[in-house]
Amino acid sequence: MNLISSKQPVFLIGTSGWTYDHWKGCFYPESLPKNRWFDYYASHLSVVEVNATFYRTFKDETYQKWRERAPQGFGYVLKAPKLITHRKFLVDVEEDIKSFYRSCTILGDKFEMILLQVTPNMPCDLESLQRALHAFPDPVRVAVEFRRPEWFNQNTFSLLRDVGATLCNVDSPQQTLTAQLTSGRAYLRLHGRKHWYSYNYSDAELREIASLVQELVERGAKRVYIFFNNDFEGYAPANALALHELLSES
Repeated sequence: MNLISSKQPVFLIGTSGWTYDHWKGCFYPESLPKNRWFDYYASHLSVVEVNATFYRTFKDETYQKWRERAPQGFGYVLKAPKLITHRKFLVDVEEDIKSFYRSCTILGDKFEMILLQVTPNMPCDLESLQRALHAFPDPVRVAVEFRRPEWFNQNTFSLLRDVGATLCNVDSPQQTLTAQLTSGRAYLRLHGRKHWYSYNYSDAELREIASLVQELVERGAKRVYIFFNNDFEGYAPANALALHELLSES
């Protein structure tokens, strides 16, 4: 689904979550029972961003079920717990990170990446970020999303490059997409432009995003993750499928 060829970049396109009741009828067929939604999702998209791990912990058995249920070639990205990012502000979180990472590895080859979303309440603190990233057994698996402008500087980008972590490239009413690349992976998180979560990307905007993806590939991205977080009215899966078609054509 997402692999063009062994020598070409891999595009993994999905949405931020899949259990939205309002997707019934616009993405999920009306007659499809909710316990079959994931199977339907995984038959159309190649990756999903799991936000639930941000809010609560899950037993090992849950990760095992996620792994067993996912088809070959499907992947999960898991959002780091808010305890790490929004309560402890990346301070003294080494053991929390190791525990969460261990849970992620239960997914086996279905484990793609971890999204580390730095709270907008945290000022730029490169030392804390560096310690946190080094606590991950494999920082290459980490994409970092910043929501405070002062983080966007060359020192931050250099730190991410040094540890191999990926800058989360955000599209939102407050941020615009850039061609900044800090690793061999690119990560785009699309929240909506004029409105958070309730924005439907136009065909022209999707073509613009596809062009940016190609530019990132030309700059060295080998694996590109793209997540639509505009879940309102089923815009996210519709936009994801349309972008997948554009990138397949290119």
